Amino acid sequence: MAVSLRWLSVGSLLVITLLFISVKASKEKDQLLHSRFAEAEELKSSKNASMADRSNAALNEHSVHDPEEVASMVDMSIRNSTERRKLGYFSCGTGNPIDDCWRCDGQWYRHRKRLADCAIGFGRTAVGGRDGRYYVVNDPSDDDPVTPKPGTLRHAVIQDRPLWIVFKRDMVITLKQELIMNSFKTLDGRGASVHIAYGACITIQYVTNVIIHGLNIHDCKQTGNAMVRSSPSHFGWRTMADGDGISLFGASHVWLDHNSLSNCADGLIDAIMGSTAITISNNYFTHHNEVMLLGHSDSYTRDKQMQVTIAYNHFGEGLVQRMPRCRHGYFHVVNNDYTHWEMYAIGGSAEPTINSQGNRYLAPTNPSAKEVTKRVVDASDGSWKGWNWRSEGDLLLNGAYFTPSGAGAAASYARASSLGAKSSSMVGTITSGAGVLNCRRGLQC
Repeated sequence: MAVSLRWLSVGSLLVITLLFISVKASKEKDQLLHSRFAEAEELKSSKNASMADRSNAALNEHSVHDPEEVASMVDMSIRNSTERRKLGYFSCGTGNPIDDCWRCDGQWYRHRKRLADCAIGFGRTAVGGRDGRYYVVNDPSDDDPVTPKPGTLRHAVIQDRPLWIVFKRDMVITLKQELIMNSFKTLDGRGASVHIAYGACITIQYVTNVIIHGLNIHDCKQTGNAMVRSSPSHFGWRTMADGDGISLFGASHVWLDHNSLSNCADGLIDAIMGSTAITISNNYFTHHNEVMLLGHSDSYTRDKQMQVTIAYNHFGEGLVQRMPRCRHGYFHVVNNDYTHWEMYAIGGSAEPTINSQGNRYLAPTNPSAKEVTKRVVDASDGSWKGWNWRSEGDLLLNGAYFTPSGAGAAASYARASSLGAKSSSMVGTITSGAGVLNCRRGLQC
């Protein structure tokens, strides 16, 4: 019994230590984000006028006016997706509606843009570069962030027109400074092994309609205090970026699908400062502490509009916390496979609505870390009991438990519902292809 108690004490101490480090890092990040806000506003105002008009039109066209109606429409569209997209011939029948939409087509490389019709969830209207030309990246270099060479990834993403960006061959792209994307772009890594690694990574800031699919994003570093181009007509000074894998800042209609992310300086995916209409699906997350932050700060109430779908992802080995960590908005966590955490899986503050459906949660062996959920509040603050957090149809293994709260208002959960959940018994099959797929020409993915 003494051995058991001693082991429990060490486990508890580890959790407390990790929590202290996490809180300290969070405060430092808030300070950094405030210092970058002014430059972000300057970048926003500098966008090419014609592109800005197009982006604003798209925002108005796809903005969520009645979330309850949207939730109902999305659920219906998923049920009728085969008929609507006329892709029944290609269906694999795995139960993953995204993959069943395109993966069984042996000629997928001839029909790449069909991927844009396969999105689900709150980011389902992200068309990326569907309506533009293809751009082939054939040069992995990033020598000059102000005057990028044609054929490089940076030259592709800053253009003021829609582009479907593909890669000529396998490559490792080490970015000298953060990659600032423009609107209406798709990064499609299928057919090549593409790594964004060992340097800066991806920033999606004050733009709309972005799809990122099939990239390995890892070992991202802090960079900055440099000039960086964001469009053909603008470059500006950027202070230090914190080293996120993918950073969304005031972005909307974004779909992140089938990427593999690990080991970055800060978060793997962060969405802050009014970002919304986002789907994060089929990704494989490993070897990282603070995986995903959704919401800038407890005091930044504009994030109350945030709606994010987190579906069919695999949260794998070496993860600690924030899968995700939410503030203010509405979050649909559906049919994900959680096989590792050290502190907790899903956390939040500032009264977010979290709708957890059909997930598989496998708790760690540490008896002090069995809880899936964590509310970031003062010990004496009982307001969390009114937050709407629910677990519906989740599979809880190895002692995992989810602490629900709130009255369960139908309107609140409607705003945090974006597709129909499958049974948790299907999670293994649905997420079996999470992360970058091994897609090669002439072969089924």
